[in-house]
Amino acid sequence: TIEFARNNRHVPFSAFKITGVGRFDLLAKVSEKAQLSEEESKEYRRVYDRVESIFKRGYDLGVPILIDAEHTWIQPVLDDLVLEMMERYNKDVPIVQNTYQMYRHDAIHRLKDHHRIALDMGVKFGLKIVRGAYMEIERARAAEMGYPSPIQPDKPATDHDFNEVIRYFMDHLDTIHFMVATHNEVSSQLLAQLIDERGLPHDHPHIYFSQLYGMSDHITFNLAEKGYNVVKYVPYGEVKTMMPYLFRRAEENTSVKGQSSRELKLIEKEVRRRKGK
Repeated sequence: TIEFARNNRHVPFSAFKITGVGRFDLLAKVSEKAQLSEEESKEYRRVYDRVESIFKRGYDLGVPILIDAEHTWIQPVLDDLVLEMMERYNKDVPIVQNTYQMYRHDAIHRLKDHHRIALDMGVKFGLKIVRGAYMEIERARAAEMGYPSPIQPDKPATDHDFNEVIRYFMDHLDTIHFMVATHNEVSSQLLAQLIDERGLPHDHPHIYFSQLYGMSDHITFNLAEKGYNVVKYVPYGEVKTMMPYLFRRAEENTSVKGQSSRELKLIEKEVRRRKGK
């Protein structure tokens, strides 16, 4: 996708999961600061080189690359990798961009800390925020292993932090490039409202909205119609990998009170309109 995005204004970003180029259990072990065997050290070096080669290609072609957030127990090594790559490749343009899951109760603190680190390094800070994808898995693991859940106590707490961090971005727009990835109408309206209140152009280069391809088209198309920067996230991969991902997204989408039924009605209305042509 990096090659495809080159000089294609309709594809402003590429994205990947580090677990797509590295073994999950190895990343967990590195995150725990556990002692690696000689073979594991060599394996991790190969993972590191793969990650760097992806970012270097993005840097060479001028294509920003978003890293997907993953499970909390492998996120430390992902954060370390991203910050190191930011220092290397984000001097002038935010090529390397992290993702923050706002259902984590430490997300705002972590995000602000990384923002400070980027400022100290003198590099551009780019990121994406999402609500989160692994809530049940995270809570079950925490209960099984006897540590406090890293997840917010309820959805309103997640929504609060999600919207609060949007305000933080707008207060630091000169040093942050961000993407708000959400199917939530309230969060989308909040960001659009803040852009208008501050008299900013709808296509401000530091601000992007995003929805999954095939979901919440009524949000995407209305934002695009009004000139905001908005992209469709198009995941691809093996069926056995992609179906659980899409099911999680669908479940997440139905959790927005009243929104799914409203979206279905809008789709039905559009189908009737097209049939009537």
